[in-house]
Amino acid sequence: MSSIKIESVVKQKNRMGECPTWEERENSLVYVDINAQKVCRWNSVTNEVQCVSVEARVGSVGLRKSGGYVIALGRKFAFLNWKDQVVTEITEVEQDKPNNRFNDGKVDPRGSFFAGTMAEETAPGVRARHQGALYTLFPDCGVVKQLEKVDISNGLDWSLDHRTFFYIDSLAYAVHAFDYDVRTGMIDRCSCRPVYKLEKEEAMPDGMCIDREGKLWVACIDGGRVIRIDPEAGKRIQTVKMPASRITSCCFGGKDYSEMYVTSATDELDSDALAKEPQAGEIFKITGLGVKGIPQNYFTG
Repeated sequence: MSSIKIESVVKQKNRMGECPTWEERENSLVYVDINAQKVCRWNSVTNEVQCVSVEARVGSVGLRKSGGYVIALGRKFAFLNWKDQVVTEITEVEQDKPNNRFNDGKVDPRGSFFAGTMAEETAPGVRARHQGALYTLFPDCGVVKQLEKVDISNGLDWSLDHRTFFYIDSLAYAVHAFDYDVRTGMIDRCSCRPVYKLEKEEAMPDGMCIDREGKLWVACIDGGRVIRIDPEAGKRIQTVKMPASRITSCCFGGKDYSEMYVTSATDELDSDALAKEPQAGEIFKITGLGVKGIPQNYFTG
C-alpha cells in the first residue's frame, strides 16, 4: 500500500459539510452545507466552487440521470436544476412533525433516492427521541417509508451484490444491515442485524460509503477520523485520522475512484476549538488508500 496523503481541496468553510457525491460527468464533487442551506459543486479541473442557496436546511443530494440533482431539503424531496438554479418541489413528508428535517441520502442501485429524517435539537443536547424515519423516493416520484422510530438517520449504502442495505442511525453508535430487494427497492425491516459497534474514541458514526472490495468507510463526527469496516467480520480494519474533529461524510471519486473525499463541519466548535483546528469545515482528499470506490448511482426519475 502506498503512503496515505491528506490534503484540503476546498478551503471554503462549511458550517455542516455533508453528503459528498462524485459527479463523473462534471469531474466535480457535489455536496451540501446543511446549516448554510446550500448545495455546492467543486470542479476538480478548475478548482472553482459554485453554490446554490435553497430555502431550507438541505440534508442530501443525489445525481439525476436527466441532469441536475435530486435533493432532500427541510421535509421535502425536490429536483434542483443546476443551470437555472431552480428548485422544483416533489412532495413533503412528516407535515405533523415541524421540528423534523431530512438528513443524509443516497441513490440506490435501481435508481431510487433514499433519505432519512431526524428531529432538530430544541436546546443544546436536547432532542426528541425516535422521531425520524427513512424514506424512498421512487423514479415515478412515489414515496415509501422504509423505517420508523429513527433518531438521526445518517450514512447508507448497498453491498456490491445489491442484496444488503447498510445503515447508520447515529444515536445507535453502530452500523446495521438489512436485506434489500433490488427488484422492488424495498428493505426488510425485520432483517435488521448489527455490523459494527463504534469504540468510544470513534465517537459517533455519520456518513458512509462502500469500496470496491465490499468494505465500508464510516466518517466519525467528533472522532476526527474515517474508519474502514469489514462487514462480514464485523471488525474495524483501518483508521485514517483527519486534521479536523467534526468529520461528517466520505465518498470515493476522481478519474479511477481511487481518491476519497471527506467533508467536515465548523458548527458546534467554539473559538478555542476553531483556533486548534484551522482546517475545520474544509473538504479533504485522501490518496494512497490502496483501494478504489464505485461510481455513484443516478436517480432515474
